[in-house]
Amino acid sequence: MSSTENNDELPPIRITIPERYYLLPGAAIIVGTTIGLYRGSRTASLRFLAENAHRPPRTVRGWYLYNKTKNYRVLLGGLKGAGADATKLGLTAAGWVIVEEGCTRLGLDDVREVAAGLGTGMLFGAVYGLPWAAIRRTTGLGLLMGGTLRVLRWSKDYLREQAALRSQELKVAAAEGRAEVAEGVQEVVEAVKGKGT
Repeated sequence: MSSTENNDELPPIRITIPERYYLLPGAAIIVGTTIGLYRGSRTASLRFLAENAHRPPRTVRGWYLYNKTKNYRVLLGGLKGAGADATKLGLTAAGWVIVEEGCTRLGLDDVREVAAGLGTGMLFGAVYGLPWAAIRRTTGLGLLMGGTLRVLRWSKDYLREQAALRSQELKVAAAEGRAEVAEGVQEVVEAVKGKGT
């Protein structure tokens, strides 16, 4: 029996990666690329102008070569800036995800966003080489963001729980045959159908 005959019997390999592992760093890389491209090209443009201010071209060919060289330098500077900022922001976002997942695996699920915000604020300050005062501000901002995300997650869980309880109450009431609940549900269903058309 050859190995090719058994290929149909083998189950496919499936790897399930949670969305937050790649969405957050991916979005940070896109934002970092955009910011770096803009800032890097602007810096390269100003640097080229400063370096060549004392010797402006005097001929048409000279202006052509001047602008051509400037455009290439601006493009190269923008790409370098995009790569640098995308790497920095991507690593910072990956740090957020790692701290959050570490808290989840340690059983600290209730404070994962706050810990991730705190860790990311410190990581951001270290990656960008900020002074201590700025690191304190970024850490405070990270703590604020983490706390906000924690409150939003709590609110989402609370609303989901309330919706499930209400749904259960309606099912029980409908099963018991309570007319006022059944009429209320019927009115809501008709209102939703009316808005959908």
